[in-house]
Amino acid sequence: MSTEHHVTPLRVYFTVFALLLGLTFLTWWVATIDLGAWNTTIAISVAMTKVMLVVLWFMHVKYSNKLIWFFAAAGVYWLVLLFGFVMTDYLTRLPVTGWGG
Repeated sequence: MSTEHHVTPLRVYFTVFALLLGLTFLTWWVATIDLGAWNTTIAISVAMTKVMLVVLWFMHVKYSNKLIWFFAAAGVYWLVLLFGFVMTDYLTRLPVTGWGG
């Protein structure tokens, strides 16, 4: 097994950090504008972009071997599966009359 490690320059970390700050500002700015249902879509898209930046660079997955990529993908798959189960339950429930005022 090789002991070589990829060395990421500091400017890459500072660039990713600046992007994260910019995307956080974008999330706040979009939240101040009424775009209807698009507010949630844009907020989730920006959040997923920030997650990818953190996972790829700050968690060093970008330069890792295929086993690390496999387990990172397995974690994402598991999260999607759990959200899918929750949404399946939530979307198939019938409203109960008399509840909720």
